Amino acid sequence: MGTAIRIDDLWVRYREEEDYAVKGLSLRIDEGEFVILMGPSGCGKTTLCYTIMGIIPRVIKAEVKGSVKVFDLDPLTASPTDLAKYVTIVFQNPEMQLVTTSVYEEVAFPLENFGLPKDEIERRVKEVLEVVGLSGLENRSPASLSGGQKQALAIASVLALRPRVIILDEPTSQLDPQGTKRVTDLILKLRKEFDTTILAVEHRIEWAVEYVDRIVVMNEGRIVLEGDPKEVFSREIRPERAGFRPPQVSEIAYNLMRSGVNLPTIPISLREASSILRGVLDEGAGHSRS
Repeated sequence: MGTAIRIDDLWVRYREEEDYAVKGLSLRIDEGEFVILMGPSGCGKTTLCYTIMGIIPRVIKAEVKGSVKVFDLDPLTASPTDLAKYVTIVFQNPEMQLVTTSVYEEVAFPLENFGLPKDEIERRVKEVLEVVGLSGLENRSPASLSGGQKQALAIASVLALRPRVIILDEPTSQLDPQGTKRVTDLILKLRKEFDTTILAVEHRIEWAVEYVDRIVVMNEGRIVLEGDPKEVFSREIRPERAGFRPPQVSEIAYNLMRSGVNLPTIPISLREASSILRGVLDEGAGHSRS
């Protein structure tokens, strides 16, 4: 398995800003890996993603030092057309990307811009709408869709380009539980069927904590913590300091341990928490009987 994203000693500073938004950051993301990027607002997460996309410095002007590679492509110098074959982004508000009057046209539009033949466009549109669960809604207006369906459509429109990397900017922040489940299922399907590399920026972790390979935590332009979810949340995360919340079950465990309850490990999922607490209660009942 190769490296999908490779960043070495990256520094990014916006015009007329004295301080750097990203400071000497280095990161590797393997092909097919699912990584979540967390940290407080203003810590450099969006700047990092926009640099990987080439939006910085091509559209948003900034000083960029260091090396960024998406597979063998340099997003700082590659053409948007070439780059779109490797990496695309789905923004936090999917309505920013929905510009046509029908679900079908929304997916077909970028393919038409790439000059694909009509029969290939039709085949890809049908394929990705099936993948994201929107088959049968081809003639619907995007404005009439639910929040989860709009997010799925935004993902479909970039998936049709068959990129090897998809960046998701807080994909569940505006969704209800049903919409969040739709997006979670879709991400898992992308990984299984297409081996897509996924980098998601998030403040909420519950939806992905059981599936993500690695969490990267940023603060003040640097990576300050990195590891799988069990490693990251094994020590107490205080939201007021970290700028993001750990899983709710982990927060409950932190509170219990501060109250003197001895837990064998910090749970990160409801299923794990249920098992741990059941064991603690059984042990307590055994001590009471003795």
